[in-house]
Amino acid sequence: QVQLEESGGGSVQAGGSLRLSCQVDRKVYSSAGWFRRAPGKEYEGVAAVDLNEGKSYGDSVKGRFTISRSNDKNTLYLQMNRLKPEDTAMYYCAAGRRAGRWSDAELYAYWGQGTQVTVSS
Repeated sequence: QVQLEESGGGSVQAGGSLRLSCQVDRKVYSSAGWFRRAPGKEYEGVAAVDLNEGKSYGDSVKGRFTISRSNDKNTLYLQMNRLKPEDTAMYYCAAGRRAGRWSDAELYAYWGQGTQVTVSS
């Protein structure tokens, strides 16, 4: 059974930074990413990394967030800088994507339980 476990969420003031981490099973690390979901909204693709496609970012986070992986590929990171109140959401790590658009949440087979990020103004 593939398990993903996020950590690193918390509360921060606008303009601050947080780094999220996710332990990813090596069997599914080839395509993994981060999503977020604010109350009453749909899942939003934040960033993803794929062995063939490289790194992808949502328009709202480009230039502020960076996705990366540890050398052993077991840990997925999301460095979030210049955070804004609109970044407040539950953040999820996802892996095991089928062929298709990286930001389509339905294509990912495995999900973590999420970590809350709250940005105050």
